[in-house]
Amino acid sequence: MAAKVEILVKHAATTIGEGPHWEESSGKLLYVDINSRTVNRLHVETKVNEQVELDGTASLIVPSNDGGYIVSSQRKICHLDWDSKNLTAIAEVPAIGANDRFNDGKCDHQGRLWAGTMGHETAPAELEMGLGRLFKIEKGSLTLAEERPVDISNGLAWTADDTVMYYIDSIPRHVYAYDFDPSNGSIANRRVAVDFGNWSLEETGHPDGMCIDQEGKLWVAGFGSSKVMQFDHVTGQKISEVKFPAKKITSCCFGGKDYAELFVTCANAGYASPEEMAKLDPLAGSIFRVTGLGSKGLPADNYCS
Repeated sequence: MAAKVEILVKHAATTIGEGPHWEESSGKLLYVDINSRTVNRLHVETKVNEQVELDGTASLIVPSNDGGYIVSSQRKICHLDWDSKNLTAIAEVPAIGANDRFNDGKCDHQGRLWAGTMGHETAPAELEMGLGRLFKIEKGSLTLAEERPVDISNGLAWTADDTVMYYIDSIPRHVYAYDFDPSNGSIANRRVAVDFGNWSLEETGHPDGMCIDQEGKLWVAGFGSSKVMQFDHVTGQKISEVKFPAKKITSCCFGGKDYAELFVTCANAGYASPEEMAKLDPLAGSIFRVTGLGSKGLPADNYCS
């Protein structure tokens, strides 16, 4: 069965749609619109979208096991009570550059939040380099998880057996693998699992958001390539790809019935005018749903407070 790409919501994001997370309990897709500073809940069947605006750039949203959501707001990690819109800061990282901020983040199977930062971006992939860091937030306590600086901290994923964590730094175009210790959340032995440098920028773009399927294969959004690509986690080779009628694909997650559907976000940032966007990338900022992949994902994890 061939993969089918459906436009779920046109122009859902006005800047950078990112961070999709399937909330199984509600049948809603969580996502963010980074520079619009909004976190969103989309009911995928009715297309009803709920939205909360934060104080700063919003790059991640995951459910919390005690109710509400964990979100990022510029350099802060916060708890959001959706109904009251009350935002409570949990942790904050110190400023390194001008307007540096959190970017992608996910929880491991033990409920720790892993979230990375990046320098100020003046245009897509144009930013202060080397200012990003990868952090771990566990029960409200924030620690530096990786001593080495990164450029654009991005996608995260863990194997089902909890032995490997995957992590993306977009500018060197690497998907890294680490040995992962679930007992204390430590990482070691970094190596390159997928090197996007083996392909041209036109073919694969920059690796952005990522998810993992039940077989351990990695699904990576290629920013600038109009694609989400499936990679073998052992060999690093590209297995398959799905093309979209949008250029700046940012992230993806499995969800829906039996986690057999792939939800995909994209950006509409970086165009000089609405007219230019309408000409070059008319579906920029839309959310897509892919069916018929022949692969299934696993439930995303919540934050354990």
